[in-house]
Amino acid sequence: MWSAWDAVLGRDTHGGTVSGEGNDKDVEEFAALLRRLKDRTDRSYGALARRLNMNASTLHRYCVGEAVPLDFAPVERFAGLCGATPEERLELHRYWILAVAARQRPRVAAPPADDPVPVPIDVPQPPRKLWYRRRITLTAAVVCAVLAVWGSLSAVSTHDTSKAESRPRASATAGHASSALPAPLTWTADSQVWEIGCDHDYVIDKATKDVPPPPVQQDAEAWAATQHAVHGGQTDVEISVQGRTSTAVVLVALRVRIVGRRTPAPGTAYSMARGCGGDITPRYFGVNLDAHRPLALPEPGGDMGKRVPAVRLPYRVSATDPEVLLVKARTGSCDCRWYLELDWSSQGRTGTLRVDDHGQPFRTSSIKGLPHYWYGEHGWTPIG
Repeated sequence: MWSAWDAVLGRDTHGGTVSGEGNDKDVEEFAALLRRLKDRTDRSYGALARRLNMNASTLHRYCVGEAVPLDFAPVERFAGLCGATPEERLELHRYWILAVAARQRPRVAAPPADDPVPVPIDVPQPPRKLWYRRRITLTAAVVCAVLAVWGSLSAVSTHDTSKAESRPRASATAGHASSALPAPLTWTADSQVWEIGCDHDYVIDKATKDVPPPPVQQDAEAWAATQHAVHGGQTDVEISVQGRTSTAVVLVALRVRIVGRRTPAPGTAYSMARGCGGDITPRYFGVNLDAHRPLALPEPGGDMGKRVPAVRLPYRVSATDPEVLLVKARTGSCDCRWYLELDWSSQGRTGTLRVDDHGQPFRTSSIKGLPHYWYGEHGWTPIG
């Protein structure tokens, strides 16, 4: 199962070591695991260090074996940023324990070859009982550390199940993992986001004379609710994610769940565009709701004419480093009901946030073949 790690560390398949002896062997193997994880990413030491809230030189010293962190928390966050599996995190924790123990063991320097051999001197030895107690204490500490990591990794498959909190926009906090502790992050979601701030389509089953003029984007939620409007062709969902504390929380994956598909909603497509213009929205995730298994795929965007690279998960957030994700879900063939799942990981715990619309699925319906209107000087006017 660990053939890849074995190749990096130079171990044979029987658990032995090809070369390397002494206290530094465990430190070197721990550093090799860190380098292996770092090489999976396209990030520099400086970029990773900023996400970990540490100095780049400190992270480099860990990865080359010049230093060993006394706390496993930064190592856990580093593993999460690099996409380590639960098995790899367990192996990393085991070698961290060995590396810390190796650095704490006293180093005995060998005498120079030209020096005379020292004459043995009778020195009173400590009682055997005291040595035995120290040995038992060290062994117990190692066992407790191993049990602790098994306990933390056992939470990997847990998910949050609490209901959403009541807020002006759809919002929630994660519920309880296996440790019965609240999740370390919160989120809010706004599904009434318009392209470049003014362009959006709604499907409304009313005649044009019965539909009031378009609102500004800030009033879109109330306007859409009174008209029983459905997002037409595309729904843009802006998700703000923030940690509760300064401790890093890694956003691991974003998934799309389809609740149901029906024939497109009847009615007329009404455009909110009123001659507005501007640049496209920065980084976002694109979703094709017509696909058999829709995926949230990162796509690049723009900002004042400059290309903005696509955001890629995993991504770190905290109380002082929030993140805003924009999901653009499109359909050309169905009346789709859907929601999102956002996986997170922090300090050995994991969970899943359900991102929806005030406790209900988002809804997006195709406008293909529907009459299409926009609002001009003389009221609603056909497009084209």
